[in-house]
Amino acid sequence: MEKVAAASAPAPDDDLISCLPDAILGTIISLLPTKDGGRTQALSRRWRPLWRSAPLNLDILTWIPHVPVSVLASAISQIISQHPGPTRRFSFPCHHIGFSAQVESWFQSWFHSRALANVQELNISYTQGLLPPFVLCSASTLLVAKISECHFPHEIVSPMNFPLLKKLSLFNVSFSEEVFHLLISSCHALESLFINGVKSTGCLRVSSPTLRSIGASSSPHKIEELVIEDTPCLERILLPYHLDRLTIRVVRAPKLEILGPYSLIQIFQGMSLVSSENSIHTLKVLALRSSGRELHTVLNFLRGFPCLERLYVIFHKHYEMDNKNEPQYDPLHPIECLQTHLKKVVFKSFVGNDKQIDFARFFVLNAKVLNKIEFEGYCYYNSQSVAYQHKLLQVENRASQDARIEFKCHQGPEHYGRNNLDKHIHDLSVADPFRQWLAL
Repeated sequence: MEKVAAASAPAPDDDLISCLPDAILGTIISLLPTKDGGRTQALSRRWRPLWRSAPLNLDILTWIPHVPVSVLASAISQIISQHPGPTRRFSFPCHHIGFSAQVESWFQSWFHSRALANVQELNISYTQGLLPPFVLCSASTLLVAKISECHFPHEIVSPMNFPLLKKLSLFNVSFSEEVFHLLISSCHALESLFINGVKSTGCLRVSSPTLRSIGASSSPHKIEELVIEDTPCLERILLPYHLDRLTIRVVRAPKLEILGPYSLIQIFQGMSLVSSENSIHTLKVLALRSSGRELHTVLNFLRGFPCLERLYVIFHKHYEMDNKNEPQYDPLHPIECLQTHLKKVVFKSFVGNDKQIDFARFFVLNAKVLNKIEFEGYCYYNSQSVAYQHKLLQVENRASQDARIEFKCHQGPEHYGRNNLDKHIHDLSVADPFRQWLAL
């Protein structure tokens, strides 16, 4: 028996990977970059047919200088003609080569090919051209789509249908309010939506029975109002950029738990999400951007979230704003979340000026069930500086004697970035995206 076992065992120099089943090898090839996947045909006779049977990832992510456009298009056409499909991902940033009738002709031939008939992931930038209908001809199989730098038609003649699409990103595109509504209503399995720099007339209204996450960004001359109209499954609204020009209104989101980082400038301009008559009892995590001068505005804003458990305050440079009409906090009407639910407060970019101290001291003295307050600043804290901060904040008189007060040194000028928060729009695996984004 020992001799038989020894004879059947592979020799040390044997190619064990090539012994794997075709299905597993095909999966390995499909995870490689396009160029490396094609090169596996040269490994051995065993590998030669596998590339054509493995799902194709066709990523053209970088532009090669001094290479004619026709050469690149010919290479893409050759790959598509030699590979029968299916295609897992097709990514082509057309903005590198500009928009023309020739480019549209190439795109039309590619999207009508057998290889792209059942594409699952699409990333296309169309260089301010009018998005042609054939780009979405494989809509029935799409799972992930990112469409950038283009104009949607003012009217959609043929009905759109995206039965499997779960993740949709729209970057620097323009469309009418009616086309946007038609697009979203055609996504029957949509779970996450990221709109960045979208241009549209009027406001954009979102209604979806399946949507769980929305990310939004705006800029001058872009959309000014986003209305979350009817989203029964929505859990988070993430705003990774400063959105001083964007109004966000929530009409119905009965499962909303995470919001921010919200700009206090929006509240000064009358852009609050809720009113005292329309509180969001489900919200658990909130992030705000503040200069430290808007304490009363923040406190009145918090009345809309009576069950809030975690608050992140990101201090930033002060900008002059008209806050003459700012409603004052009324101590005779306590804020519910400070009385019964708020467990953690984090102050980011804390420099310890008078306004920030006053801002933070209020929570130290009035949040009755806090477990922890964190301050992260730009300097090193030793025992003496911490004791001085404790004195200014009146820590000995804190409302919650169980609350731990911690001071941390900032790890760098920009050690947290908007890209880290962007990924949590589509990745819902992290319960508190602000904690990871702020590296706490």
